[in-house]
Amino acid sequence: MNITVERLPNCIATLSVEIPAEVVNAEREKLLKSYTKQAKVPGFRPGKVPQAVIVKRYGKEITEEIESELVNRGLQESLKQEKLKVLDFGVPTEIGVRADGTFGFQTTLTLAPDLVLPEYKQIPVTVAPENVSDEEVEAQVEDIRKRFAEHLAVEDRAIAIGDMGVIDFYSTIDGVKLEEALGKPAGYLSGREGFWIRMEDDAFLPSFASQLAGAEVGSEREIDIVIPDDFPLASIVGKTLRFHVTLKEIKQPVLPKVDDAFAAKLMGEGKTTDDLRSSIREGLETNKKNSNTEDKIDQIVTHLAGQLEFEIPEALLHAEAQRQADEMVQSAAKEGMSDEEIMEKQDEFFASAQSTASNNIKANFILQEIAAKEDIQVSDQELIRHVVSIAERRKEDAVKFFKALQRGGRLPGIRNSILVNKVLDFLVEEALVTFSSETEALPSWIPFSQT
Repeated sequence: MNITVERLPNCIATLSVEIPAEVVNAEREKLLKSYTKQAKVPGFRPGKVPQAVIVKRYGKEITEEIESELVNRGLQESLKQEKLKVLDFGVPTEIGVRADGTFGFQTTLTLAPDLVLPEYKQIPVTVAPENVSDEEVEAQVEDIRKRFAEHLAVEDRAIAIGDMGVIDFYSTIDGVKLEEALGKPAGYLSGREGFWIRMEDDAFLPSFASQLAGAEVGSEREIDIVIPDDFPLASIVGKTLRFHVTLKEIKQPVLPKVDDAFAAKLMGEGKTTDDLRSSIREGLETNKKNSNTEDKIDQIVTHLAGQLEFEIPEALLHAEAQRQADEMVQSAAKEGMSDEEIMEKQDEFFASAQSTASNNIKANFILQEIAAKEDIQVSDQELIRHVVSIAERRKEDAVKFFKALQRGGRLPGIRNSILVNKVLDFLVEEALVTFSSETEALPSWIPFSQT
């Protein structure tokens, strides 16, 4: 078999294959014998049909099978002979038997980049300490108390910071009601009746609570808020909303006492405050460990990507960039950005998408190379277990779900995701970890249901 590979820039190569005439003839004879044995032609007994009749009746099918078999054989032999790492075999052209009886074809291959891996063990990473202080536990206890506070009506004074207020309100821009000005729904910002607001400036909109403070029950106030840059409804960022507010009620929170009865109410009969604090501590520790694992992965991937420069297949980069851009557009639309605003930012979106796509693909190639070097694999059993677990979470029949993924060609991608995660687990385990002296605030964690 004569195989010629010409490597081109951007991970592209042209492949030409020529298969000797004797191999072509042997394949044709094998297929003719198979058809002769199985063919059912009126007027002939099974297995006794002349080859000339077989060729006349099934010539097209035989030619297609020969071509398919020889193309596949040529591709597989080129992988072995040239040690190619092929991402896409392309669409073979110039397929057929030549005048001298040889069979040939050409195709354009998309190759995985050639990598020389840097040192990937003992990568230095720095993460926050995972120990949980008593102060952090007590802060969570206090947050739980606030969540389960009883709210008593206040009638003899004005509303103050720390209270809960019950308000009716609607909003305007330049004297026009918000939804009318926007020409679309604006959610809770447009107005509510009987709306509970915690009197703290980080609870609703910046400065809203401080502007409402001092109001009496039954009084009305106009509160002007300049919408901050990080607000999710992009179409009103930077604009001044006027809230027309009527204070209906003042509620003063009365926090529950932290005792064994409180712990039992939250966690179940027989539980104590020691159990409550222990559960909170375990939850915070788990949060910190999970956060640190993600932080380690980010640092490891960034480190590895920074050690290597290599070409990325343009087709792969374009497809991933398009996917990232589509996600950004969908996210922007959900946050309230108009079609016009999205169009204005499309260049910015695509530039960001290309950068993200490049990093993602680059990291994926590096991790797969590490997997090959460390002989990290995903068994069929692991793949099946993973798919079954997805099906169970989605409450779907596992066999039907697996077959649907198989028909859709999605199983290789799932297998690759599992492989990447296994490699990342390996790298995290091998990393050289240093704990910083600073701690970061973690989101509140509640170890029980509030229903």
